[in-house]
Amino acid sequence: MGDRWHVEVDRSLCIGSAQCLHHAPDGFRLDSARQSHPADPDTDANERVLAAAESCPVEAITITLEDSGEPVFPPEE
Repeated sequence: MGDRWHVEVDRSLCIGSAQCLHHAPDGFRLDSARQSHPADPDTDANERVLAAAESCPVEAITITLEDSGEPVFPPEE
């Protein structure tokens, strides 16, 4: 069984660029204010969600390992 991720969007940073939807249309939704949120905050690790986080122009998306809380993205410096 693969890793499980916890995905969060910092709504104070989100600018509604929808890049996350472009990369992971099943992983994110935009609300009426055009702010992103994860479709399912706890999800199986997958490249599309990682690409969405990497493409966010304001780095509003964070991904951690569900069981340990260890950062997946952004990586620790």
